[in-house]
Amino acid sequence: MTWYALQHKPAQGDRALANLQNQEITCFFPKISVEKIKNGKRARKLEPLFPGYLFVNMAQTDPCWAKLRSTRGVTRVVAFANKPAAIPDSVIQHIKSSLSSVSEQGGIKPGQAVQLNEAPFVGINAIFQAYDGEERVVVLINFMQKQQRVTVPVSAIRR
Repeated sequence: MTWYALQHKPAQGDRALANLQNQEITCFFPKISVEKIKNGKRARKLEPLFPGYLFVNMAQTDPCWAKLRSTRGVTRVVAFANKPAAIPDSVIQHIKSSLSSVSEQGGIKPGQAVQLNEAPFVGINAIFQAYDGEERVVVLINFMQKQQRVTVPVSAIRR
């Protein structure tokens, strides 16, 4: 059996995955936890590693090929010259083994350079120190030849 990529309809990856699994097709839909700032608050959210795509493991002679395009949530099989593009098992295994390390890298780390984008500090470069609750962060700015510790809203910093 070989892995193939399927393109799913916008925002219907989970629907496509569920419908493919109902047909007993082996699927892989890698997701990672990302940190987003929404309404001035930090929030962690699971997002697809490859937006718009998921992977299926099927034999070339499997009778389910005819059903793939009509599966709810699936747009098409990724193909070149009308032949489904095979993905080596080693690539899928590498993605699976790397998922945990990618997930751990999310968020801003202490010591990372950021830029402030709200008054009165617009355009000032700073060094991220720590989160102060859900809505504020502590950063270091250079002011009068000295590093000053300042607390600002999460929405006021940009990487």
